[in-house]
Amino acid sequence: MRPRLLVLRALGLGDLLAGIPALRALRRAHPAYEIVLAAPEQLAAPANASGAVDRLLPASAPGRAVPAHLDWTGPPPEVAVDLHGNGPPSHRLLQRLRPGRLLAFAHPRTPEIQGPAWTADEHERARWCRLLTWYGIPADPSDLRLPAPATPSPAPGAVVVHPGADSGARRWPAERYAAVVRALRQRGHRVALTGGPGEDELLDRVLDAARTDGVRAFRGGLPFDRLGALFAGASAVVSGDTGIAHLAVAYGTPSVTLFGPVAPGLWGPPPGTRHVVLWHPGPPGDPHGQDPDPQLLRIGPDDVLKALLDHPEVPRP
Repeated sequence: MRPRLLVLRALGLGDLLAGIPALRALRRAHPAYEIVLAAPEQLAAPANASGAVDRLLPASAPGRAVPAHLDWTGPPPEVAVDLHGNGPPSHRLLQRLRPGRLLAFAHPRTPEIQGPAWTADEHERARWCRLLTWYGIPADPSDLRLPAPATPSPAPGAVVVHPGADSGARRWPAERYAAVVRALRQRGHRVALTGGPGEDELLDRVLDAARTDGVRAFRGGLPFDRLGALFAGASAVVSGDTGIAHLAVAYGTPSVTLFGPVAPGLWGPPPGTRHVVLWHPGPPGDPHGQDPDPQLLRIGPDDVLKALLDHPEVPRP
């Protein structure tokens, strides 16, 4: 039986994609191990696409909480890695499995873990790579690209607009997305709208306010192979600070991302001209609030259109 390495990151799509550099570092450092990722079941396909995970162990909890337990069977993992948080709930969850070695950030309430100190003001990709580097595992935060899917795009060359977000604080108003869609169609761009489960009504609001035809709307949450193909084959992606923005980065598709309560220095794309960030600096807001963040509302449709139309890598229709 192969030795097993368990990674805890029971979060969302964006979290998984931000953790790919760390997962790949673990894969390189443990080529003979079976790497098991404890994460929500719906992330099996993107985890497999990373090339760093052998098996997904379904695990989730409401919000960003730590799962109550893991359905781990057989001998304890030789190595367990906490890529979920800074503990102690995530530390204790993994300690209960009695791993041979636990890699995690230090915390005063788990003094037996001799890891590096947690830094709040740190980019998510860099944070987990720093953790592994502290334990002697080289990790590159820029190692985040996914291979292009074999599935053909359902809307090749379209500008993909994703108006949804997990919280209202990071959800730009539907009417503003509609203004962007209308202006893009007037300039001859193909446009596709995407929405996750439960966001059909939001897409309808955007379509109704856009008052234009020829817009493809992909409702209900596409399977990952079609979603990945859509984003890999898009001419550009427009979205808020959500998992979809990370998907555009993973496929190297030009993107414009709207930030509000959270600074792009913590969750934004890598530096360069391909991924444009729109953000008005200010005090941090509540990323899980119900209402659009005031800093997000300072971004107007003209700002988004300018970023798209001036983008050197977005093709003209």
